[in-house]
Parts: sequence; structure tokens; C-alpha cells
Amino acid sequence: MNESFDSHSIHDTPDLNPERQKKRKLWKNLFILNLCVTILLVSLFWLPLKLEQLDSFLESPSVNQKKGGPAQPSRGAQLIAAVNPNLLAAQSIVIDATNEDHWTYFDFSRGRQVKIHDPSSLEWDLAFRRGKIISNGGATNKFGQAGLMDLGEVSFDAVENVPLKEFVVDQATRTEAENSVLANWYKYNYISHKLTARKNIYVLRTSDSKFAKIQFMSFYCADKQPGCIQMKYVYQDKGTKSFLKDNSGSFASPAVAESSNISDS
Repeated sequence: MNESFDSHSIHDTPDLNPERQKKRKLWKNLFILNLCVTILLVSLFWLPLKLEQLDSFLESPSVNQKKGGPAQPSRGAQLIAAVNPNLLAAQSIVIDATNEDHWTYFDFSRGRQVKIHDPSSLEWDLAFRRGKIISNGGATNKFGQAGLMDLGEVSFDAVENVPLKEFVVDQATRTEAENSVLANWYKYNYISHKLTARKNIYVLRTSDSKFAKIQFMSFYCADKQPGCIQMKYVYQDKGTKSFLKDNSGSFASPAVAESSNISDS
């Protein structure tokens, strides 16, 4: 019986060898360290990518629109059904800014892209080149009156008048002129290397001192190519600072919605 008791005691006696205990502790710490590193890598790379994909899905036309897919570049604006009947009609257009070497010019009075041979003219208001946007004023063109203000993430329909804020004009830089308001109209994802339009609302003073409110919606074409900038806007061609209908109840720019098949000037 004593032999049985002694045998059982030997098996239950903990290993008091300091070297073995040290190795076990080391392997345990290495395992925990590897686990923490793995979780950290997953958090840094996989999780942001999935969140970006979820955000892209939630903001995609298939989720936010009743029908229709991503818009193709168009030279003519299209009317958006008014939510508030007192507001001027909003327009939607997709601007082809896929060319990395040349500017694409847009004129709010005509509601479309225009060919400009003389950038010092007043025949355009905004110019697009991939992710960069400039305005027709300041350092870009001393003859233009264009300027912008950033209202932040407010409701598009809630902006009924031009706020009493200072307009920011284009400024010269070491390379080329830029407008600080439009320099960050998008968010850049360093993991997926994709651009996502901010939800900010901008107010534009055009080259001839009219007004428009703008929201950029997306940056990618239907084939995933970058440079198709979808823009929602309301243009006030009367020169007033109100984005509401006038007393007659007519829209400010009915000519914009006539057709998307208008030839360039």
C-alpha cells in the first residue's frame, strides 16, 4: 500500500526544475504574443477593408436609389424629384474627369460640360481633373468671380439661402492653383486606396456671381474606373441668394433639364 501511495505521489509532484519552468513560461509568452500580433494585424488590415466595403455598399445606388445603377459620364444634367416643393429643382450630373492630363470644364448656367479654349473666359465655373477640382476665380483666373464655402455635413435641402460667410477663392501653390475648400472633398482610404466623397454641402459663387449649392456623390464610373464625379446641385440663375422658388412658382433653371444631348459650345 505504501508503494502505491508513493507511486501516486511521484506522478502528482510538480516539476520543480527551474530550466523547464523557464522554457514553459517562455513558450506560453510567445504564444500569447503571436496571438496578439495576429489580432492586431487583422484589426489593421482586414477590419478597415470590410468597413470600407460596407460603407461603399450602403452608399451605392443599389441601396440609396429605387432603380438604376451607377451613372455613366453625361454632358447634360438630369432633374431630381423635389422633396420640398418650395425649393428649386436639384440637378444630378456625372462629369467625366478621367483624363489625368487635361481639365474638364463645367458651366452651371448650361448644366453641362463645356469645351474651353481660353481658361480666362467666364464660360465655366468648375474644372475637374481626376480627384482635383478648381474654380474660375482667384489665382486660377483673375477675371472670374468664383469662390466656395464649406457648410459641413448638413442636410442638402436645409440650405435655403447663401450663408453670410466669406467665399474662399483659388490660391497659388508651388505647383498650380487650388481651392482649399475643394482640396478635401473626398476621404482617402489608405488600405483600399479608394476615394469616397464626403457628405459635405458646398456653396459656390459662380464666375459671373450667381450661386449654386453642391454635394459630391461619388468618384467612380460604372466600370470601377476613377474619375467619374457625380455631383448633385441646385443653381440659382437669378443672382439672388435664395435657393427657394420665386413668387411665380417656376424653377430657376428649366433649360438645364431639357435634354442631356446638348452639343458642346
